[in-house]
Amino acid sequence: MASEGQGPGTRRPAEDGVDVVAEDVKQNAEDGKKKGSFWRELPVLIVVALALALLIKSFVVQAFYIPSESMEDTLLINDRVLVNKLVYHVRDIERGDIVVFSGVDSWDPEVQLEEPSNPIAAGLRWLGTAFGVVPGEKDYIKRVIGVPGDKVKCCDEQGRVTVNGVPLNEKSYLYPGDEPSGREFEVTVPPDRLWVMGDHRSVSWDSRLHMGDPGGGTIPADKVIGRAFVIVWPFNRAKILPIPETFTQPALQAALGAAPFVAGFAGAVPLVALRRRLVRRR
Repeated sequence: MASEGQGPGTRRPAEDGVDVVAEDVKQNAEDGKKKGSFWRELPVLIVVALALALLIKSFVVQAFYIPSESMEDTLLINDRVLVNKLVYHVRDIERGDIVVFSGVDSWDPEVQLEEPSNPIAAGLRWLGTAFGVVPGEKDYIKRVIGVPGDKVKCCDEQGRVTVNGVPLNEKSYLYPGDEPSGREFEVTVPPDRLWVMGDHRSVSWDSRLHMGDPGGGTIPADKVIGRAFVIVWPFNRAKILPIPETFTQPALQAALGAAPFVAGFAGAVPLVALRRRLVRRR
């Protein structure tokens, strides 16, 4: 006689135990495959992440490390800033912009770095520079004071730097206690070049110190890597880097707008005089 509950469709307790063990073994095997798959895919994920990061760094935004005092107190040593590498494809470089530019074959580095002792160290430095962890030996960061066509001069009767005769009020970004410039200068910025200065004028090795170089201290505009627009590290100093109000003075903009007209008028005067002489001779 069959026991109660053990009909033809009823599974015996022993069989239930075997099925449970089989399911556990199967589940463990699947978990092992997933873990193994993850560790096999991890190197690929790392390579893809690095490739995307380098692509973004090359064409969109790049982090830079601040190695010197030349932009204090706006930027301090060990700050990290993000640099927009696209902005100058849609607008011109403007006065007041903080720009990072390459000094290769022109300016000497502000910070001397030891050469890597081996290829591994060189590779690590390259990665560190690319991601803003270590400074680039030939990269500089300064504030644009003069753009092509500007006449930049120091100083007026009150000791201020002037651009096209318009004095700049630099108290909002100049290092406390610094003069606008400890040396006098007067320069007209050539086409496709920029006059740049650090905010910590007394220690900044900027355009003023390169006036004996080709370009008279100005830098090529095509050497500009991008515009520094935000401090991202350390977190307690994170902030946007706007263009100071002194560079938005209407008189400053009007002076630049009038420059082409003045140049054109100056060029037209001798042509008109020559025409009159030719008419008289006839």
